[in-house]
Amino acid sequence: MHSPQTHAPVILDVAGTELNADDRRRLQHPLTGGLIFFGRNWQNRHQLTAMAAEAKSLRPDLLIAVDHEGGRVQRFRTDGFTHLPPMRALGELWMQDAMRATDAATACGYVLGSELRACGVDLSFTPVLDLDHGQSAVIGDRAFHRDPRVVALLAKSLMHGLLRAGMANCGKHFPAHGYAKADSHHANAVDKRSLKAILADDAKPYDWLSTSLSSVMPAHVTFPKVDSQPAGFSRRWLQDILRGQLGFQGAICCDDLSMEGARVAGSALEGGIAALNAGCDLLLLCNQSIVDGGAPVDDLLDGLLKAQEQGRWEPDAASDDRRLALLAQTAPIPWDELMHWPDYLHAITRLP
Repeated sequence: MHSPQTHAPVILDVAGTELNADDRRRLQHPLTGGLIFFGRNWQNRHQLTAMAAEAKSLRPDLLIAVDHEGGRVQRFRTDGFTHLPPMRALGELWMQDAMRATDAATACGYVLGSELRACGVDLSFTPVLDLDHGQSAVIGDRAFHRDPRVVALLAKSLMHGLLRAGMANCGKHFPAHGYAKADSHHANAVDKRSLKAILADDAKPYDWLSTSLSSVMPAHVTFPKVDSQPAGFSRRWLQDILRGQLGFQGAICCDDLSMEGARVAGSALEGGIAALNAGCDLLLLCNQSIVDGGAPVDDLLDGLLKAQEQGRWEPDAASDDRRLALLAQTAPIPWDELMHWPDYLHAITRLP
């Protein structure tokens, strides 16, 4: 385990279906705290489980994560993985039978969490708490519903299923990504509403779930009436509102620093420093291991180390404690056992 002074904020990715020498070197960098998997890292369950185990052998406290929500955002879909519905399907079920929908959401969380954990994954970045305003290019059917009350209750039910599988959760994208039309992966997303309007509607699930959320991912969306910086780089959003007003205690994980919406903060390195200084505990850098032999990943890791020495950001032991709290605390049910596990078999029958 780390010494109390250490803060390992970077969650990076790897290029292929097995670790190479550069991956191993980067995973052992003092600032690396996590690994995120993508579809390109998937061949089959055996291969993924072996790669996760090797990564953990290099760094036992490594947080292994994935974006695995259901619907179109599900990285692993073959070799036995259940095809989970988009979250909108749960919102539609709610309109017919609200209580059945909450049980279906718990079933989704349990199936999602237990299948991933059987392959060595600690955390999925789910649930999406964005409201379905019907206009976001990137959220769409990833959102449960338009009503923040429905979103909060279905998300809480999904998180209950994750918890039963021994998995933490990550609410995203704080405070809102469902109203801005642009996709922040490819463009600057802007939401011109007032702070009062956002807190009364889109940000409500974060308030109502403040004791249930393990982690939160801020949106690369700019809210000019609140701050000139996107939420992930804004002390006002993260410290004053999320931590101060809403009392959130868990980890804050900056969304991918390579996204276009993050570019307002400058390079990935400048963005990373800005995010840490704004109050993020963790930094995601995605799909950069496949660029120029992974040079952008090295630039971030080495650049942050240098910036730390220059006093441009301060390591925070409490931040690393929040990261460690996201690790699975129990042994997973191995896949072959899971396939006969009564709770799992029942949960499958309750999926929408």
